[in-house]
Amino acid sequence: MTLERLSEFDAEPAAGEVIDGELAVTDDVLVKAFVLGPDATIDPHEHDGATNVFHVVRGEVTVQQEDIEEAIAAPGVVLNERGQAHGAHNHTDEIAVLTASLCPLPGQ
Repeated sequence: MTLERLSEFDAEPAAGEVIDGELAVTDDVLVKAFVLGPDATIDPHEHDGATNVFHVVRGEVTVQQEDIEEAIAAPGVVLNERGQAHGAHNHTDEIAVLTASLCPLPGQ
């Protein structure tokens, strides 16, 4: 057993594919991993009642917030405020990995 949770999440997505999974779920926070294959997208969405923080841990993703886009290379951290539309796209030929922390959980 290891305390480190991301190493347990091993995924090799195809081009255009996103594989995600939960790394930690408590009453206070949800942490998910997203592995993006080349040209894969996390569609823009928003969380009205929660802050969402992206941690780019491998590769590079282009993060979209409202009408702004910026390429973020690992290691990188992006704050998505409550209610702010956000998404991500892998414009590279390599796999990219990010985690997303959502706090507080919706409905809390």
